[in-house]
Amino acid sequence: MTDTQLTLVVLPDTLAVCRLPHDAPLPDWALSAAFFSVTRTPDEWSVVCRQSLVPEAVLCESGWRGLKVAGTLAFALTGILAALALPLAEAEISIFALSTFDTDYLLVKAEKLQDAIAALLAAGHHVQL
Repeated sequence: MTDTQLTLVVLPDTLAVCRLPHDAPLPDWALSAAFFSVTRTPDEWSVVCRQSLVPEAVLCESGWRGLKVAGTLAFALTGILAALALPLAEAEISIFALSTFDTDYLLVKAEKLQDAIAALLAAGHHVQL
């Protein structure tokens, strides 16, 4: 596990986490955002994108805010998500985690963003608004 104190950057947009049927086409409405994530499994598409882009008929959980771990994380590092998730869990803040080649992202409900920032700061991390 890492002892590194991490810097997180708050993403500017309110996000939605959406579910589409596994056989739906690639959702082009999500692809115009600066930040989006699309994962397809045999069971579903999971789409994370700016909430304002989601069509009304799409099943989604709206009202998420994103926190990006600043910088590039080496694949050999361990415990990054645990170092962030543990203080949030102790503060009873649910997360939706995403990882990319370079870094990790945590999504928290918008109404919990300030509580999440406080919990992360108390755990010794840094947060840039």
